[in-house]
Amino acid sequence: MAESINVEVVYARPERQDVIALALPAGASVRQAIEASGLLSRHAEIDLAKAKVGIFGKLSKPDAALRDRDRVEIYRPLIADPKEVRKQRAAEGKVMKKGGGPAEE
Repeated sequence: MAESINVEVVYARPERQDVIALALPAGASVRQAIEASGLLSRHAEIDLAKAKVGIFGKLSKPDAALRDRDRVEIYRPLIADPKEVRKQRAAEGKVMKKGGGPAEE
């Protein structure tokens, strides 16, 4: 009997997160897990050729082999570059502060 592994494939949208639990043959790749999950047909915006993927928050290649209990994540593209947002905020003279209180003068 062939050994199998249990994995989750996750795709998060702003309004909800899809989590699909799968049992796959041992040695299955990230790409195989994503294809088996059905998320590509459910979310037409996912282009596996361009989308970044990872395992437990760490970027991974689509052909990387999975281990039992791995969590495959499909990442959406960033809306804005964090570095550019910080530069714009600095240029506008906005005060960056920690916490939710008013900025100290």
